[in-house]
Amino acid sequence: MDVSMTLWVLTILGLCALIAADFFIGRKPHDVSVKEAGVWTVVWIVLAALFGVGLLFFGDSQASGEFFAGFITEKSLSVDNLFVFILIMAKFSVPSHLQQRVLLFGVLIALVLRAIFIAAGAAVIANFSWVFYIFGAFLIYTAWKLIQEARSDDEEEEFEENRLLKSVEKKFGVADKYHGTKLFVTKNGKKIMTPLMVVMLAIGTTDVLFAMDSIPAIFGLTQDPYIVFTANAFALMGLRQLYFLIGGLLKKLVHLSYGLSVILGFIGVKLVLHALHENGVNVPEISIPVSLGVICGVLVITTITSLVAAKKQTGAETPQKDSIGA
Repeated sequence: MDVSMTLWVLTILGLCALIAADFFIGRKPHDVSVKEAGVWTVVWIVLAALFGVGLLFFGDSQASGEFFAGFITEKSLSVDNLFVFILIMAKFSVPSHLQQRVLLFGVLIALVLRAIFIAAGAAVIANFSWVFYIFGAFLIYTAWKLIQEARSDDEEEEFEENRLLKSVEKKFGVADKYHGTKLFVTKNGKKIMTPLMVVMLAIGTTDVLFAMDSIPAIFGLTQDPYIVFTANAFALMGLRQLYFLIGGLLKKLVHLSYGLSVILGFIGVKLVLHALHENGVNVPEISIPVSLGVICGVLVITTITSLVAAKKQTGAETPQKDSIGA
C-alpha cells in the first residue's frame, strides 16, 4: 500500500485526537464501571472496524485484510498481557480510582515504544530478507514456551521490576504513598517520583517485552509499516477499557495461552514459508484470508473451550464446598 507523508501525518493527528478525547472524557479519577468499560470497548472496536473498512474503499482489499488480521492478532495478544497488568496493579497496591489513569499513560508509553520497534523492524526487513527466518523461528519458540507455561503447575505469580525501572527508582527516589494524580512531589527540597509514576513506567516498559513477540507476529501478516502501526495503535488504545471489562473473566480463559501458542506458531510457519519463497524456493504461501480465518477460528474455539472448562471446574468445586460447610 502506497502511503504518502500527508496520510501518515493525518493518521497520527487523528489518533492523537482520539487519545486526547479519551483522556478528557475520563480525566477525573474514578472507579470504572462495567457499563462504562463496555461502552468504550465497543467504541474502540467500531473505530477500528471503520478504519479497516476505510482501507478497503480507499486502499485495497489486501490492505484491509492485513489490517483486520493484524488488529485481531494484536488484540488477542493484548488480552493475555492483561494478566501482567493485574499483577502490576496488585504489586503496587494501586487504588481502584487511579487505575484507569495508570493504564492510560502506561498505554501511551507502550505506543511510543512500539512505534520505535516498528520503525526499526521495517528498516531491518527492507534491507535483510533473511530476518524473516529469525522472526519465524522466534515465534515458533515463543509458541512452544507458551504451551510449557500453560502446562506448568505454578499458579502463584508475582510481578518483578525490570532493571530499567529499578535504576529509575534509585536515581529519583519514590514517595512512600500515593498523592492523588501527582507524578512527582517535593520532599526535603528534592523532587521524587510518586508510586503512580512508577506504576505507569512499569506498565509502559513491561510492554516492550510483549512487543518482542507481537511485533514479529504482525510482520508475519503484513510488511506494510502503516498497517503494522495502525493495527497496534487501535489494539492498544482500547486496552484500558478492556482491562475493566474482562478483568474478572480473565481467570476463566484457561485455554487462552494454548490458543495464542497456536496462532504464534502458525504465523511463525507463515514467516518461514514467506522467507523461503523470497529466496526462490517453490513453497506455498499462506494468504491473508486463510490467516484471518485461522486466527479467528482459533480464538473462537479457545474461548468456547475455556468457558466450558471453567464452568465444569466451578461445578466440581461447589459440592466440595457444600460438604465442608455441612
